[in-house]
Amino acid sequence: MRRRLRTSGRGHGWVQGRVQGRLSGRVYGYGLALALLLTACSGGGQAGPGATATPGASGDIVVASGRDVTGKGGIRQQLIDAWNAQQDREHSDVHARLVELPGSADQQRSQLLGALQSGSAQYDVVNLDVTWVPEFAAAHLIRPLPDALVGTDVIKSVASTARWGGKLYAVPFNSDVGLLYYRRDHLKQAHVQDTDLSKGITWRQLRDLIDAVEAPGRSRPKGYEKGWTTQLGPYEGRTVNGIEAFLSATDGVGLTDENGRYTATVQQLTDGIAELRARTQGAYTLGDAVRSDEGESLTDFADGRTAFLRHWPYAYRTLHQSLTDAQLGVAPLPGRAVLGGQNLALAGSSQQADKARELIRFLTSRESERCLLDAGFAATRESAYTADDVTCGVARTPGAASPSASPSGESADRMPRDDHGRPAYARTILLPALRRAVQRPRTPLYGAFTQTFATELGTLFSDDPPGDAELAAELDKELRKVLPG
Repeated sequence: MRRRLRTSGRGHGWVQGRVQGRLSGRVYGYGLALALLLTACSGGGQAGPGATATPGASGDIVVASGRDVTGKGGIRQQLIDAWNAQQDREHSDVHARLVELPGSADQQRSQLLGALQSGSAQYDVVNLDVTWVPEFAAAHLIRPLPDALVGTDVIKSVASTARWGGKLYAVPFNSDVGLLYYRRDHLKQAHVQDTDLSKGITWRQLRDLIDAVEAPGRSRPKGYEKGWTTQLGPYEGRTVNGIEAFLSATDGVGLTDENGRYTATVQQLTDGIAELRARTQGAYTLGDAVRSDEGESLTDFADGRTAFLRHWPYAYRTLHQSLTDAQLGVAPLPGRAVLGGQNLALAGSSQQADKARELIRFLTSRESERCLLDAGFAATRESAYTADDVTCGVARTPGAASPSASPSGESADRMPRDDHGRPAYARTILLPALRRAVQRPRTPLYGAFTQTFATELGTLFSDDPPGDAELAAELDKELRKVLPG
């Protein structure tokens, strides 16, 4: 029996650690040469990544966050170390400390809500999923921030995730967007002449390519089973795929307005369900997709079971650790792609608000965003992708061994890069995808929405699924119960 990674319900960080470990072991990104330099600068006196000591020690700015997808000692920790080194040079007695929250994204949200509501953990800065900002703002758990912290350099679609009720409550830290990964080698074996899909394809064209791979009498790639896979398990992945289908079917018409009120019609829901059904029909979709999360779908694709995969930007680096550029391609997702990511917010209970705002400004600066991009994240600033004079500002310590090299002297970072050190696809594919991305419903009741939405859509993947109109009517009824309308 094929061994599968069980990651259901867990967040991207946990998934990245497990999958990356299977595909390549620890991956050191281009920008991660920062590690040795910053350890020397900070003297090694700060708490390490994943520190779980009681936050709020004197002089600490405590940053609460989920797991870093760039691994243990990843780029987030390194940027905090860089800020600490700057504080030392300025003879400040204030340092920042990263506390990584365990568990799935839902568990992290619950921990943050409980801690901020009770005051049991003295967090100063919280790293929030973009869908959580309205909830934390409406509950007055985070403070409004100066508008100047999010300037015109921040990608417009991404900047909109940081506001609620006409006020700025967070600053975009790293972003996310759905992308289409594909196996060039599978397409070449099917005698597809042009395997460059970077300009984008439609769902109809995707199915045509799958038909070519599965043409009668043609030898299929080793291990191949079905055309594509995605994340349809009973968690946020199902919501994301559903929203992408719904907004593609209704030309970007959302389910809620800017105030979080429910605005969809039964006909719009019917059209969205029909689109999701078409995308996930058994003739083209891997059967395991209905139970898969990010880690499982990534593994299935890397193992060659499918020719196409819907996934997030971090998969670009992870997949390139086991697949070559000749085997792997990436393209915009057909139709609408959902925006993800995390934003930094100032906790309402912070006793060091001025310094905390200063830290947020540093972590989201042009140079920091370039570091995040180089390490494999989707940066939130246009300049990270387009301004060649904006660099990570990392210089290797003289005489120090590069952490990006293996004992054999080979680079452990196999991610293709452009002439300026960015991920090769960043400027031409990732940035345009972020600009066009759509948001999930923005509401302080997002937790109730996503649970209802994913649960109701689950019947579409049952042994006896209802018709589109029947399911739409039931979904409409249940959403009206949990959202104001």
